[in-house]
Parts: sequence; C-alpha cells; structure tokens
Amino acid sequence: MAASEKITLALAGREVSISNPDKVFFSKRGETKLDLIEYYRAIEGPLMKAIGGRPILMQRFPDGASGKSFFQKRVPKGAPEWLETAVVATPNGTTSNAVVAADIAHVAWAVNMGCLGFHGWPHTAAEPQFTDELRVDLDPSKGIKLEHIKAVAFQVRDVLAEVGIDVYPKTSGSRGLHLFSHLAPGWDSYSVRAAAVALARELERRFPDTITAKWWKEERGQRVFIDFNQNAPHKTVFATWSARARVGGQVSCPLRWDEVADVTPDDLTIATVPAKVAAEGNPWEEMYRTPQDITPLLGWYERDLEAGLMDAPWPPVYPKMPNEPSRVNPSRAKTPEA
Repeated sequence: MAASEKITLALAGREVSISNPDKVFFSKRGETKLDLIEYYRAIEGPLMKAIGGRPILMQRFPDGASGKSFFQKRVPKGAPEWLETAVVATPNGTTSNAVVAADIAHVAWAVNMGCLGFHGWPHTAAEPQFTDELRVDLDPSKGIKLEHIKAVAFQVRDVLAEVGIDVYPKTSGSRGLHLFSHLAPGWDSYSVRAAAVALARELERRFPDTITAKWWKEERGQRVFIDFNQNAPHKTVFATWSARARVGGQVSCPLRWDEVADVTPDDLTIATVPAKVAAEGNPWEEMYRTPQDITPLLGWYERDLEAGLMDAPWPPVYPKMPNEPSRVNPSRAKTPEA
C-alpha cells in the first residue's frame, strides 16, 4: 500500500507533523495511526490527568500492532524543538532524556513515531523525588480465569479500606486488572515498594488459596501474584488509557468499582472508550482529588521486619539490596551440608 501524504495537526498550540496517517495500526477493524491520535484527542482530559507531566518510555511498533517492536527511552535526533524532555534513570543507573507527556501534542508526536505503548515513570518530571502512585498489579498464573482476578480485586480493595486507603480499578488492556492509588507527596519509590511488599504479604496471609506474594513463579501455584516490584524505583508501567499493541486496539481503561464484576476487558477499545468517557466521565476523577497516605502499610512492613521477615526479592536488573534474600530460584538453591 502506498504511503499517504503527510498532514499537520494543530494541537495544544503546536503544529505536529503526522507522516503516513492512513497506516493501519490495528488490523481487526482497520484503525489507522490517525485513528489512534483521534482516540487520544477524544479522551484528552482524562488522559492528561493520568500521564500529564510524566516521563514516558515509548514502545514503538513501526509496522503496527502485528509487527515487531522496540523500546526507546531516549528522544531521537530530529525531534521538534518544542518537545519537552526529562532526565530519567533506569534500574541499572544509566540516564537518558525521555519525552514528557506535557500535552496532547506530545502524545500525537509519539504516536507518529509508532508508539503503541506508553510506559510511565512513577513520578512527574517536576517532582522526580516523589512517587505519586501505588500500583497493585494483579498478575494471574497461567490458566486463572478473569472471574478469579476480579474476586481478588475486591479482596484487595476491602483490605486497603480497613486502613483508610482507597484504590481504583482499571483493565490492563490484556487479560488482567490493575489497581491504583494516587499518593500525597512525601514518599520515594523505595518506601512505596515497601508498602506494596507489606500489602502483598498481608493479602497472602488472609487469602492463601487465591493470592500469593511469592516472587518465584514456581512457588505461586494457581493464585494471583501481587507484583510488588511494579513499584520499584525507576520502574515504568503501562500507562492508564494507553492502547495496547493488540489487533483489536484494546485500552487500559479505568473503571468504577460497580463495573468490575461485569466488565469484559476486550470490549474496551479505541473504538468504544471515547463514547464511554463522553457519557460517564472519568471514573478516576475522585482519585486525583483525594491523595492517599501509605503510612499504615509501612507500619505493616516494619512489623514484618521485626518478626524476622527479610525484604522481598528484587528483579535482577537492580543491584543487590540490604536485607534482601537470595535471588536464586528455591528449587536451585543449594541445601547447606549438615
């Protein structure tokens, strides 16, 4: 198919050049690069609430959702002069200039680069010292059904409510659910990760048949893993409202709690979500007005340390941490000789 002519869009007071706007990104219904930009324009308000001012790691799919991809942290040469960037660090300590989702023009520029996955840092560019979200990633073991994941989501909500913490659900854009809390300024990523570790362990104690805090897959069984390391320093996660690189253009879509029981995540796409938002508004609006306090979770973490528990394992890309257990799979660990 011949490339379509370049167009220019006026967005947020800037002119954004879009090359080959008719390139098909999502093959199921034939949505194009321009269709994806129009999706983000239609939900601009909620989108900017979620990712506005946040550094973004781009996952680029030059040939659309069915093609190969690569991650790009650094803004490429030839980027427009108006593009805002921020210096970000990776777990191994290297730094780079990442694009900041400053406004809808920056989002459109990234889509033009073939970005079908926005991955946000856990802080804004303006306040990199503060982590502003607690991420509860419900990671299902193979074979676990969506209904099981939904039940776990309600269990997490209720346990957090006991200590006065509100959490808000969204689809992952794939087969799971994520829960988020917006945090008041004051905690770094190490503290937020510690809170997530404590939450995962408390949930496993209460619901050992359905929830696990075990880092090693061989220990999880048929349970939902609370992936506390999604809160590790410099860890990017798939952005709220972002379209997944799936042929159907599925979206990581915020929900109200009264929607969770009946939601079919695959139905939430770039074709359906704008009308949902227009009719119902932003399900997370209250979340941004009421930042949460993770002090109770940090109390649980200290309680566990005093009881003799070590920190939970970190991913291999991080340096060895104080009080961290072995990073060797339990089945491969050597048994001390008698």
